[in-house]
Amino acid sequence: MPRFRLTTYLRDTFGVDDPRTFRLCGMDEVGRGSYAGPLVAAAVVLPPRFRHPLLRDSKLLSARQRAEVGAVIRRRAVAWVVAEISAADINRRGLGWANVEIFRRLVDLVEADGYCCDGRLRIDATRTVHCLVRGDNLVPAISAASIVAKVHRDAIMTAMHDDAPQYNWASNKGYGAREHRDAILSHGPHREHRTVFIDGMLQMDLAFGDAAGAIFEPAPA
Repeated sequence: MPRFRLTTYLRDTFGVDDPRTFRLCGMDEVGRGSYAGPLVAAAVVLPPRFRHPLLRDSKLLSARQRAEVGAVIRRRAVAWVVAEISAADINRRGLGWANVEIFRRLVDLVEADGYCCDGRLRIDATRTVHCLVRGDNLVPAISAASIVAKVHRDAIMTAMHDDAPQYNWASNKGYGAREHRDAILSHGPHREHRTVFIDGMLQMDLAFGDAAGAIFEPAPA
């Protein structure tokens, strides 16, 4: 497989002759696999030739590293914005809807020459969005968006912890850690829980008991 080059990607995908003048908006979401809390996504337009040694997919960074580079991105970006879709809206309309809708909203909030996001989605937005598998590792603007979104969502989940400390959201950020699952079984679901995950978790626990823990324990992302 040929090595990915941003200039080639911009030329082939957006018809860009001079990448120095092209405002690329990178977008990424976090929290899709979380049991609780909102889906969060960010859009970032980086200045030309922006560089930072920690600019990569947010999942490859520690919390401290994300905070460090996230502050630089927010300070130096040409534009950046964050969008949220609540657990209540996800429960009403579905995670599939939320995962597309959040990018539609971001497109309307940021003025750019081109839009791209991580993943393999079909996004019917007011402007064309190109989706790139592993884009959060390949396109700096998408990497930046993943970091901004992750820092923002982690702060939300840490703040929510005070309202429901039994779930330890400050640590697990709403994902399916064993302690989180045990707390749901002991205390019941919270209004910030997503019913699609909780219903599935309860069914698996009833069917398989502790063995279900190997299935429902994704790493926070």
